[in-house]
Amino acid sequence: MSRNSQDVALLSPEERDLKSDDLEAGKSHGDSKDQNLDHEYSIPSAVKFTWLGTYFFFSLVLTLYNKLVLGKFHFPWLLTFLHTLFASLGTYGMLQMGYFKLSRLGRRENLALVAFSALFTANIAVSNLSLAMVSVPFYQTMRMLCPIFTILIFRVWYGRTYSTMTYLSLIPLIIGATMTTAGEMSFSDAGFLLTILGVILAALKTVVTNRFMTGSLALPPVEFLMRMSPLAALQALACATATGEVAAFREQVRTGGFNPVSSSLSLAGNGFLALLLNISSFNTNKLAGALTMTVCGNLKQCLTVMLGIFLFNVTVDFLNGAGMAVTMVGAAIYSKAELDNKNRKKKQEATFKPTEQR
Repeated sequence: MSRNSQDVALLSPEERDLKSDDLEAGKSHGDSKDQNLDHEYSIPSAVKFTWLGTYFFFSLVLTLYNKLVLGKFHFPWLLTFLHTLFASLGTYGMLQMGYFKLSRLGRRENLALVAFSALFTANIAVSNLSLAMVSVPFYQTMRMLCPIFTILIFRVWYGRTYSTMTYLSLIPLIIGATMTTAGEMSFSDAGFLLTILGVILAALKTVVTNRFMTGSLALPPVEFLMRMSPLAALQALACATATGEVAAFREQVRTGGFNPVSSSLSLAGNGFLALLLNISSFNTNKLAGALTMTVCGNLKQCLTVMLGIFLFNVTVDFLNGAGMAVTMVGAAIYSKAELDNKNRKKKQEATFKPTEQR
């Protein structure tokens, strides 16, 4: 946790509001939305790439693990409940071990956490509904648009802009990832609208997650995860009950379709891996930025297909293979653009400080 985060955490809700107002009043570039939009550019590259590496590793492993688990455990809402339950228990254990201290939050901030947990659940619900109404290739193709909606949210709500090279790098990233997952495109009108809504919610969730951890509240990633997970777990369990998954699971247990030992161990391993991914994901979001997280989502799709070739004998045609190459080129351009943006920000700060001192 940074020194500023610790200072903010020790304030009362009223003092925190006053501090937030003072920061807003003292900003030098006229940004009326948030004083720390470029937080990711202040992070050392080695730290950022380390967390990105852990995020990719746990994300890819859990994706493959989920594929195996859902082949026998056909309850996606209960699996989401399991993931959020493990996140709640794991982060609470870290709190008891002294890994972090709880911030003092007011009613408004707690209501914001409840709203975020609802956004988290709504994102999953809409994704599940839309996936049932469109083909998988169409769903994956539309999800590739998440970086564009992330930029639009930052531009419209926060007035943030990016370099021309960052914008241009998204073209090969989106086109390449779309080529990688290309297949039969089928969808209904309602499915199309729900899929677009799901993409917007996914982008919004990523941006809001970032703002909780880098804005005026500046919650540490693990604390944010601990506060959000119980709420999301209860909502996921409610959805599992409403969709009949709880009743179906009870019936499976009653008829002997659920092995108490092997199945429980498999689900426990899946939940623990989800805990590690959530910790990695929240830290990566804070340190690398919301846009980088959505870009990583596109890149992860390509890496998943590549792993599928070796692990599951997935066959790809020339279009899919070319898409992987184009995506990798786009990722390289994006990385270069972000490094240039970071260097440019450092130069601006170096020239601004002497003027400020005079």
